[in-house]
Amino acid sequence: MEAIDKLLKKPLWINILVGIGAVLVILVLFFFSLGWITGNGKTEKVPAVIGLDVSAAQKNLTALGFDVVLQDSIYVDTLARNSILRQTPDADEIVKKGRTVYLTVNRTLAPQVDMPNLIGFSLKSAETYLKVLGLRLGTITLVPDRNKNVILDQIVGGKPIAPGSKISSGTVVNFLVGDGGAAMGFEIPDLVGMTVDMARVKMASMGLSIGLISSNIAIQDTANAFIIQQNPGPFTGQIDSLGMPMKNLTIQGGSIDIVIDRIAPVISKDSIK
Repeated sequence: MEAIDKLLKKPLWINILVGIGAVLVILVLFFFSLGWITGNGKTEKVPAVIGLDVSAAQKNLTALGFDVVLQDSIYVDTLARNSILRQTPDADEIVKKGRTVYLTVNRTLAPQVDMPNLIGFSLKSAETYLKVLGLRLGTITLVPDRNKNVILDQIVGGKPIAPGSKISSGTVVNFLVGDGGAAMGFEIPDLVGMTVDMARVKMASMGLSIGLISSNIAIQDTANAFIIQQNPGPFTGQIDSLGMPMKNLTIQGGSIDIVIDRIAPVISKDSIK
């Protein structure tokens, strides 16, 4: 009480100065202790943990005073299970000690996907589809078919796989693909409606020739006569994998017999069936 009475008895300006001094002392003490309170000035370099097992990564980070949060998990079939795929902050960044490091981990189990129906797709389209689903392209086996690079069957584990079957992401899918007729020979051209000279030029470019020429009437200018029949014909009468008429094939050097007439034949759409 005496100290207070003495303070009150002093002039007002002295009391104001004392108050200002006290405030300044408090502010100075606060700012000097702020670094200690917030840990300011204590930094640490973030270690590289990508590729490490999750337990080893956590151990390394916590040993340096970092907090660790497993933020996400994704699946990459080419990397080790439970390994770190991403970290935030990045390796070698200088951050405040005690900072939280967020980790993305590679899953232990591969997610399941539905096998798509890729039969009838081009090889390029099928490969793109596999990548979107996280599947892998395996071997490509060429088989006889007029449609080049078209998927004829899809194989997993040595057996055809039905569309909609559940398979693991990262599974290798093999394909049977059409060779475009390369293994079977040359497609026989459709000569009906051409003149004999036109047919000779076309066939010579393919390594083929005209065989027997016959007619139901006498024709003096056979070069300009029209072909009304041929043997063998251009189509087999069978249907391919895409529902199209299959072409007849022959070897290089083969010949085609023709029947000619002075009048060009009327060609209908049904003639190719």
